[in-house]
Amino acid sequence: MDSWPLVVAVGLLIVGLGITIGYLLQIWFARRQRKLLEFSLDAELKALGDKQRELIVEARREANMLRDEVELEIRDRRDEVLSTERSLRKREQGLDRRAESQDNREDQLRDRESALDERSQQVERAHQDQIDRLERISEMTRSEAVDRLMEQTRQESREQLSQIVRDSEREAKEQADHKARWLIGVALQRVASEHTSVSTVSVVSLPSDEMKGRLIGREGRNIRALESATGVDLIVDDTPETVVLSCFDPVRREVARSALTRLIEDGRIHPTRIEEQVGKARREIQAIIKAEGERASYDVGYPNLHADLINMLGRLRYRQSFGQNVLSHSLEVAFLAGTMASEVGGDPQTARFGGLLHDIGKAIDHEVEGPHALIGAERCRRFDVPEAVAHAVEAHHFEVEPHSFEAFAVAAADAISASRPGARRETVELFVRRLEELETIANSFDGIEKSYAVQAGRELRIAVKPEEIDELGALRLSRDVVAQIKDTMTYPGQIKVTVIRETRSVDYAK
Repeated sequence: MDSWPLVVAVGLLIVGLGITIGYLLQIWFARRQRKLLEFSLDAELKALGDKQRELIVEARREANMLRDEVELEIRDRRDEVLSTERSLRKREQGLDRRAESQDNREDQLRDRESALDERSQQVERAHQDQIDRLERISEMTRSEAVDRLMEQTRQESREQLSQIVRDSEREAKEQADHKARWLIGVALQRVASEHTSVSTVSVVSLPSDEMKGRLIGREGRNIRALESATGVDLIVDDTPETVVLSCFDPVRREVARSALTRLIEDGRIHPTRIEEQVGKARREIQAIIKAEGERASYDVGYPNLHADLINMLGRLRYRQSFGQNVLSHSLEVAFLAGTMASEVGGDPQTARFGGLLHDIGKAIDHEVEGPHALIGAERCRRFDVPEAVAHAVEAHHFEVEPHSFEAFAVAAADAISASRPGARRETVELFVRRLEELETIANSFDGIEKSYAVQAGRELRIAVKPEEIDELGALRLSRDVVAQIKDTMTYPGQIKVTVIRETRSVDYAK
């Protein structure tokens, strides 16, 4: 019990000694650490001083180098400025000398200009004096003399030009006539086709007049059924054992003719049988039309025509123009045009194609308004025919002015095929009527002395009164007559209009 306070005291003493020793050790370590830091700081300050000195030395060295470079550059710039100043001074001196020379030249030019003005005035006065003397001598003013001289020059030039034009026209005409005869001869020799003339009236023969009554039927029912089914007028008149089919559409007329022939052979004629035979005939005719169109396109060398164009070509087999079969005529025109084009260096394929299709509009001209040439060209363009071919189609009757050789070749071949002897036929009455119409049209104009229709109506020659119509009026008259013929007449091929103006000068020596 008595040792407990002693233990406590000892313990406290030990704790106090530990605290005191720890405090003393901490003070010692702090002092040691401060000394170490001071030593390290002194070392770093020393190192920084050395480095600062090195940087200062390096900076001074670089500053010296930069100063040397700047001084060198300043010297170079100073030399350049001095050189530039010297060149500018030389140029300025040169400009001064040029300005002085220019001033001298201007003074000389002013002196020369004043001298020229004076001489010009002298020349003008002398010229005016000469003009005045000439006017007094010739008793004409200057304007009158100029007008007379111009008129004489114009008259002489007109006469010379007229002579040159006449000589050129005569030479060109002779060469063109020779070339045309040779070309047409070659084409006709190579294309020697037969003439095909078919009547435009469909006449059906009957075994007896009794058949007319059976065709008419009770109260006309059979004839009405036939006309209704075919769209053709059946004409039953007093002509023995004959009936006539009338229709603007040749295909319908052919269908009616074929069906009527079958009905007459069969003998059974009533509305049902009529419709049956008409339908059968229509199918057969359509097959023939397709076959004929394909044959024509193959013959010319264009088998890939549009189906509608082939159908229109086939329809031309049943179309006639002044008795000439239009499909045969188109084939002949195609071969003629192709031959002429190959002879003169044109495009024979375009010419043949245009010749084949040139009358394609006649297949539908009873259905569409307008000339068949323009109708055909419109259909060709609709079915993607080449433009050169469509132009040849629309220009073969000169409704459109042709601008290619192939178009001219098609027009010429069409005229050749239509005008060949025996190619077309017409009655004497129609022939005489056409000649009279031509002469009547010519005589309807003023200043006409006499007119003659010659060469079977292919040419119209008009003699005019020279005191009423001059040369320019004769040219206008020919164009007006041609326009009148185109507007009022229907004719095959083309008609040449020749206006003749003859002047005579008569005097008597007494």
